[in-house]
Amino acid sequence: MLDFHNHILPGIDDGSPDVETSLTLLRGLRDLGFDQIKCSPHTIADTHPNTPETIKKSFNLLNEYLGSQNYPEVAACASEYMLDDIFLNRLKDKEEFLCIKGNNILVELSYAAKPDHLESYSFQLQIEGYIPILAHPERYGYYHKRWESNYEHLKDLGFDFQLNLLSLTPYYGKEVQKMAEQLLEAGFYDYACTDCHHERHLHALQQHFTKDSLEKLISQYRLKNDTLID
Repeated sequence: MLDFHNHILPGIDDGSPDVETSLTLLRGLRDLGFDQIKCSPHTIADTHPNTPETIKKSFNLLNEYLGSQNYPEVAACASEYMLDDIFLNRLKDKEEFLCIKGNNILVELSYAAKPDHLESYSFQLQIEGYIPILAHPERYGYYHKRWESNYEHLKDLGFDFQLNLLSLTPYYGKEVQKMAEQLLEAGFYDYACTDCHHERHLHALQQHFTKDSLEKLISQYRLKNDTLID
């Protein structure tokens, strides 16, 4: 199985602070059945102003410590990009973006308020040939009212959906759990990932899931994680 949304690269966002923590998280993800990892730290202009260079530097550092031990394959680095006007300007300037595979790019929205220019973002992404994967759509509370029409609109705009596995538990709250379950049963999701930032996330994942249950989930709902394996 592939996990392509996580924050295990050391020291560059609100995820793993150091290599030791990264290795602990990798061991835990391996035990859950993930045999390939693609790292996707935040790129947010005002809080985590990462660049391809900072991300690749952390990725290379982590790989120096992996050696031949029984870790998942840390196959590539990408990023989770905040969709805002700064991102849009960079997109129009044809700056380099780190994708999950090919032109599949992981993006997120603000939790605070519904974006005003989402149609512009999705249009420009597709003009540039990108396939946007929207991280954890179930966690954007402003879409929960009249949820079917709101999420169908996002699909119509060209977004694939990536489920946070912990959203299927009470971890983020009952409202998020209910929305995740509804979207899953309605067939909205294309992928499921951990979004693992720290050991609290890992322990919660281990409490609620096993390798067998995750494989069953991905098979039952025809999730496409493994289509993005290198």
